[in-house]
Amino acid sequence: MTRRVTLKHRAEYAAFAILRGVARALPESWALGLGEGLGLVAGVVFRIRRGVVDENLARAFPDASPARRAEIAKGSYRHLGREAVAMFRLGGHMRQWVLDATTVDGLEPLLDSVRNGPGGIVVTGHLGSWEMGGAAIAVRGAPVDAVALVQGNPLFDRDLVETRKRLGMQVVRRGDASRAVLRSLRAGRVPALVADQNARKTHVFVDFFGRPAATFRGPALFALRTGAPIFVGVCVRTSRNPQRYRIVIEAVPVDPSGDLEADVRRLTQAHVDILERWVREHPEQYFWQHKRWKTRPPSETQATRSE
Repeated sequence: MTRRVTLKHRAEYAAFAILRGVARALPESWALGLGEGLGLVAGVVFRIRRGVVDENLARAFPDASPARRAEIAKGSYRHLGREAVAMFRLGGHMRQWVLDATTVDGLEPLLDSVRNGPGGIVVTGHLGSWEMGGAAIAVRGAPVDAVALVQGNPLFDRDLVETRKRLGMQVVRRGDASRAVLRSLRAGRVPALVADQNARKTHVFVDFFGRPAATFRGPALFALRTGAPIFVGVCVRTSRNPQRYRIVIEAVPVDPSGDLEADVRRLTQAHVDILERWVREHPEQYFWQHKRWKTRPPSETQATRSE
């Protein structure tokens, strides 16, 4: 269904288009430096979601010094600003630029699953540049279907969809994800899901940095019900100038036991463990601004109420 475009939507998109134009017109190093500066101002001066960041880092790195956690927080804001600008510029690049700016390890097993059926599921998180990661494997021949939320502004949403299409990706809406992912796998394609946000519904609790985190069941369920292999893909920045990224794809063993709930929990814990390992290696490139541990297990909720 086509959504109505309001005057507010047009004004927001005009501002976005101006910012994107500036980001593309400036030399790469200047544009990315500007993004870093804006991100740092957001986190240090205006302290946007800084309380959430500090709380998350205290949970994830309880043994780190306050100075080290503050350093990670600042790095995270710089990274967020830089990658926002990099995303603005991405739509203006050709497929060859993406090939030159990225290296991919572990792609062949994923391509084998595409060639021989039934496709493959890629799970990623808000680490590095998930958009660049999807583009990098798409331009190398993996038919990627990116599972994404509909953006609030339909003009921006349309622009984002077109950018992904130019780089070889199709878009699957999260509201229709269950049926769309199954269709994608039947067609031998690669549904890609960003699965590290707090899941309010249809979740399973697994440990993330030693603390139970409500995590989407979908990737594990899709793998178990279709027999499709599941992979974790991460994309981390390796160089700022020139802009370079490394993508690593790791297979997660499925091996169903017949106990669906136990297998879902085991598979989910496995892909979360891989993401955590990469976040520990590159903490400044993770999106700590999200309330990852917001939903709590019933046992904790009940204990809080009884106090």
